[in-house]
Amino acid sequence: MFEECHPTFLKQIEIGITVLSRRTFSELSLRQGVNQELSEVLNQLWRLDTNRLKPGTDYRISLQGRAGYVAQGSHHARDRARAPLFSYVNEDKLKSIETYAHFINLLDNYEMSTGVSETVTSEELRENHLFLDAILETDVMKHAHKYLVSKGQSPSDQTQFKRQLYDIWFRLYHRDRSGGQDSCGFEHVFVGETKSGQEIMGLHNWVQFYLQEKHDHVDYKGYKARDNKDTPDEDDHVLNLQFSWKGLVKPVGGSFIGVSPEFEMALFTILFLISTEKMTSEVVKVDEYVMELVVYRHGRSIGTSFPKLLSSNNRDL
Repeated sequence: MFEECHPTFLKQIEIGITVLSRRTFSELSLRQGVNQELSEVLNQLWRLDTNRLKPGTDYRISLQGRAGYVAQGSHHARDRARAPLFSYVNEDKLKSIETYAHFINLLDNYEMSTGVSETVTSEELRENHLFLDAILETDVMKHAHKYLVSKGQSPSDQTQFKRQLYDIWFRLYHRDRSGGQDSCGFEHVFVGETKSGQEIMGLHNWVQFYLQEKHDHVDYKGYKARDNKDTPDEDDHVLNLQFSWKGLVKPVGGSFIGVSPEFEMALFTILFLISTEKMTSEVVKVDEYVMELVVYRHGRSIGTSFPKLLSSNNRDL
């Protein structure tokens, strides 16, 4: 029977089978690569994150164009986004939520460049503790604590757990060998810093991005996605972005959008503590987002941590 088929028809069948098998293999590989246990824990944190802001209501973003390739250390990038990323944020609501209010107070406590020693004043130390106290009262962090205790990675006593969080996020260390204690996990991940004034490091937090953009320190250049794939949605809570900050370009930076600071602290604390590797990378599915979560260790503290969006709404980005 097949011998009598037209060669073009047979070729179409062959192509169809090949495409189908590749798609099936890709989907199977993606499912097998997802850390199911971690995904379940993080989805519970997601459900408990009542302080997450709602896209289109509490804030609005404008994704605009897809950003192009830029080498690390560049000072210039073609601007694919003439308007800011954030077109609206309800700041009154933002500052009325205790964890956000304490979080924002921490953003001006650090030197921008590595190699410049950090000095923690008594007021800044107080602000650190007020922030930790606030997030420890949230259901998100309580659930994370409970999970880490069950895994033998955290003490059950809340005071000791708070001390553990402080060491992970706020303990100062040397990032630039030429300087003193010039960095910490919180500064790098949430505030951002520069390496010798030549390279942007960190700055993976949406609140800091918005505030820096509002004061014209950040210039959004466009979203990053794989070639020839769908664009992300403007209600997505995870994005890959390209931007410049105070004259330096970040080729791509992964960031959660709209989530609470306690959600990010809980998520990356869990990822940090479940592994002793220098670099930990796990693929998880949280809500509709398949993402790679990455944490780099700096001794007993976080060196950096960020999400990398892989797909959303069943779209392969």
